[in-house]
Amino acid sequence: MADTQTPSTTPPAAGLKVDQLSHSGTTSHEIYTAGFYEDVGRDFVVRVLLGKATRGGADIGEVLAAIAPIRPRDDTGWFAAWKALGERTAAIADGCARRGHRASAARAYLRAANYLAVEVNAVNGLDTDDELLPTFRAHRAAWEGFLGATRWPVERFTIPYDGDTMPGWIFRPDASGAVRPTLVMNLGSDEAITGVWSEGAEGALERGYDVVLFEGPGQQSMLFERGIPFRPDWEEVLTPVVETVLAFPDVDAAKLAVYGVSQAGYWVPRALAFEHRFAAAIADGGVVDVSRTWTDALPHRVVAAWERGEKERFDTEMGLAMHLPGMKGRRTEWRFRSRPYGVSGYSTVLDEVAKYSLRDVAGRITTPLYVIDADGDQFFAGQPAELAALVPGATHARFTEAEGASYHCQPLARELTEQRMLDWLDEQIGHVEGP
Repeated sequence: MADTQTPSTTPPAAGLKVDQLSHSGTTSHEIYTAGFYEDVGRDFVVRVLLGKATRGGADIGEVLAAIAPIRPRDDTGWFAAWKALGERTAAIADGCARRGHRASAARAYLRAANYLAVEVNAVNGLDTDDELLPTFRAHRAAWEGFLGATRWPVERFTIPYDGDTMPGWIFRPDASGAVRPTLVMNLGSDEAITGVWSEGAEGALERGYDVVLFEGPGQQSMLFERGIPFRPDWEEVLTPVVETVLAFPDVDAAKLAVYGVSQAGYWVPRALAFEHRFAAAIADGGVVDVSRTWTDALPHRVVAAWERGEKERFDTEMGLAMHLPGMKGRRTEWRFRSRPYGVSGYSTVLDEVAKYSLRDVAGRITTPLYVIDADGDQFFAGQPAELAALVPGATHARFTEAEGASYHCQPLARELTEQRMLDWLDEQIGHVEGP
């Protein structure tokens, strides 16, 4: 609909031309529904970053300025833009830290870490993975800068895991040592540790929770630096987290909660079917069958060959299709999505992904579960409602486009999401915020 508002008679700001300000009758306000890119993946990245702005995880102008010159399907330009923005913002943070501006440094480091996390994922569009580790380590350096400057008390710890360890961090509202409820936050499939900061971590701290972040198998440092892949039986991951966290003297064992975002909407419920010490749980995007989002994107006849066990035929047809003209984006996506599973070969990857299903175990969940279901989820559409129906007593929480809360994990409605899910959590565990 055209803008019918009367043109302003206020003089234009210095440095701006009149024709830059007068758009009466021509301005479109459809960017929310039309998107920033035709490429679903890039559009989602931009939405996610913009949604982090309310918690200091991005600056809207920085993001929009960075993407403005990038041409469609320019993978090298996409990588270079986030590299430049991340490095520039990290340099700002370093300068603030040197001059003793701790609050400014913390906020700049957080933004830099998020921009560099996009650069990490953008490596998948390049011809080689040579930039992967240097880029990840630059992201991690910014995260470490944030940890050193943030006002929230934070302690690093390690979690025993399968003869190795997982990295963890516990943030506290203050240094008093008071016993508190605790929220464990589980990353999604390709999310950086800084991602969940703006998805509820700082909001929980403000409400008086201790907050635990960790990286599990297939996630970030566990994948990029140690080569440890995903696993479907996530109780083998979350149970060691629970045991380690309950050893902290300020953690209230009766008020331990867990949050899982994106693909952790599978991992957290899977663990809950076997690990019953959480008082409440949140699935920010419920997932019943991870493989469905893979097979739904493939031709039916090709999927049918895989389902019949015709693996050689499936591999041949996939190989031919992936090397057709114009399929570079699909090849990149397949490589990106399959890397954390630790296997190769088209049918082998799909066989592994097919293990990630809750249908046979969801009924065992006894933990109160809040399942978020957003309009227009482009990855797991319909699955949150399906999960809520499978789990006895689950709360099915709808988020709508009219509220600005559409798309996977409602990226542009994180304030609304935080308010609803943390209010539910407060009420579920009987937590009352302090003065």
